[in-house]
Amino acid sequence: MLGQLLHLAGIDAVIIERKSRDYVLGRIRAGVLERGLVDLMGQAGVDARMKAEGFVHDGTLIGYDGDMFRIDFARHTDATVMVYGQTEVTRDLYAARGATGGDTRFEVDNVIICDANTDAPYVTFDQGGKSHRIDCDFVAGCDGFHGVSRKTIPDAVRTDYEKVYPFGWLGVLSETPPVNDELIYANSDRGFALCSMRNAQLSRYYIQCDTADSPENWSDDAFWDELRRRIPAEAAETLITGPSIEKSIAPLRSFVTEPMRWGRLFLCGDAAHIVPPTGAKGLNTAASDVHYLNQGLRQYYAEGDNNGIDTYSQKALARVWKTQRFSWWFSNLMHHYPGQTDFDKKMQLAELAFLRDSPEAQAAMALNYVGLPY
Repeated sequence: MLGQLLHLAGIDAVIIERKSRDYVLGRIRAGVLERGLVDLMGQAGVDARMKAEGFVHDGTLIGYDGDMFRIDFARHTDATVMVYGQTEVTRDLYAARGATGGDTRFEVDNVIICDANTDAPYVTFDQGGKSHRIDCDFVAGCDGFHGVSRKTIPDAVRTDYEKVYPFGWLGVLSETPPVNDELIYANSDRGFALCSMRNAQLSRYYIQCDTADSPENWSDDAFWDELRRRIPAEAAETLITGPSIEKSIAPLRSFVTEPMRWGRLFLCGDAAHIVPPTGAKGLNTAASDVHYLNQGLRQYYAEGDNNGIDTYSQKALARVWKTQRFSWWFSNLMHHYPGQTDFDKKMQLAELAFLRDSPEAQAAMALNYVGLPY
């Protein structure tokens, strides 16, 4: 996304990718896009297929204690979200970059970011059995939690903040119609569950599980039975099941590193921060980083003004921490924790009842879910 936005401003970028194009496009990823990311797709000129094939959601459903209520995004915020898979976003961006002849290097290894804290950074890597070097003005570290970019910032400069949650999500992908036109988040005595979707015939379901659990411990029938027990009865009765085509367990963590800039190296997305998937903020927070960095680099090249890049970390982190707060709050609200007392459970139910009955609380949740302004 950053490369496409910069291209439209006449700024060249080389993209280096550890995996192959086919590998990246073969990964089935989540896809609830905030209004900000939907707008970025338009700015990048890659929103035609999203508009034709994506699903606009103007609300979501919350289930608990046998009850279910709806948060109306459109009424509270006059905004919506778009259900459109991250894989499809990537496919559209790859197609656009291919059409421009942009320089993308796949299947690279041994990436090293050099002299990032000088005016002449460069990146070295291996590809096809040969060593390569790219001299550049800036390096954007969009390489995920396990990438090299964050680790390039010295420990003495960087501060990491982390919370590891004592549970994971067991997820199943099935070629079945979604149980509802909107997502259902459910808090039950047996733990959290989520009914999500990729398209009209591809559904994604999750249940809270132990971090030490394994997908091999769950047959399809066992998963569907457990899901039915956790979601509201009206949804369980209409659930259409089928063979799983993918089954995996995702750990949950909250993580932020500060700062998000060191010299001419800028961190974006998972390289700088991770959120639990509750509330679908990971991809969207990466998009807001791209927005701020794109603005700063355009300002630098068009006007010779450093202000945008100098304030990038501050602006990005201000929004990151608000997004972390929402994901942390929503995760605490919907999951059961080891050692949770009866009082703790009553507080969860009281919070859910307050959310159900308070228009102001619903408005606050809706504002965070559709995405805080950039």
